[in-house]
Amino acid sequence: MDSVELVEVGPRDGLQNIKALVPTAIKIKLIHALADAGFKRMEIGSFVSPKAIPQMQDMDAVVKGLGPLPGVRAMALVPNSKGARRAFAAGVMDLEMVISMTDGHNNSNVGRPTAESIADLAYLLQEVDPDGKLTLRIGLATSFHCPFEGLTPERTVLGNIEKILAIRPGLEFALSDTTGMAIPNKVKSLATQALAEFGDRASFIFHGHDTSGFGVANILAAMDAGIRSFDTSVAGLGGCPYAPGASGNIPSEDIVYLFDRMGVATGIDLEKLMAASEIAASLEGALPASHVRAMPLANALALSRAA
Repeated sequence: MDSVELVEVGPRDGLQNIKALVPTAIKIKLIHALADAGFKRMEIGSFVSPKAIPQMQDMDAVVKGLGPLPGVRAMALVPNSKGARRAFAAGVMDLEMVISMTDGHNNSNVGRPTAESIADLAYLLQEVDPDGKLTLRIGLATSFHCPFEGLTPERTVLGNIEKILAIRPGLEFALSDTTGMAIPNKVKSLATQALAEFGDRASFIFHGHDTSGFGVANILAAMDAGIRSFDTSVAGLGGCPYAPGASGNIPSEDIVYLFDRMGVATGIDLEKLMAASEIAASLEGALPASHVRAMPLANALALSRAA
């Protein structure tokens, strides 16, 4: 049986656009519910400026309140080396640093051009983490489309991967459809080239949004290219606050249901995931977008288990 890894990003990417502050205890409850559903890796939040993303202002309290999560890689997003230092202080050493593939979005997101973010990454890896204790993935935002500059040339993305691997090989890269405007043939093309050029020096994951309705198709296109790790978000919550018009992430329960019916192992229990989805969807200001949530649960479970 084929298998894939699903990385749950709801506690970070899913919550960051919700304006009403989610109580720390509810965030912890949601993370535990997702771990109970079987996720072995998830974003638990981000160490960013509270002024930029108010929802993440309690990140230290979330980490402290969670305690150990046996068998789960608890990741946190950081925008720069300063955020990484905060994560280190909180005891989080599994990080994602987002670097946009266009200056327009990088300036909007972190207030500097792409080259400066790559230089800051070099500082982080060479000066802050010279012994390689950090587990790091690089989120390549706007890999396909930028809300300010339009379509992103594939060679721009591949060139930036090359520059980053010159700093430290062996990193993981997330090919990110930040605005949800990618289409399957473009996802397959970029993923195929990235694996062909850098597959011996790096690993790759696909991160999508569903703004244009192609989220599921894009995951299957990335899978067809050879990628076996995908970001998804419980209840389809999410969106980038610095990408105008970007809607939610690809719903975790939709992808688990799809792969169950395809006979592809995810390690995720759909029934338990639906319980976690109820927590996420009930949050004030949440905009759930999962198709499976609209189905009779008994029917969805019966079909997923029949594969």
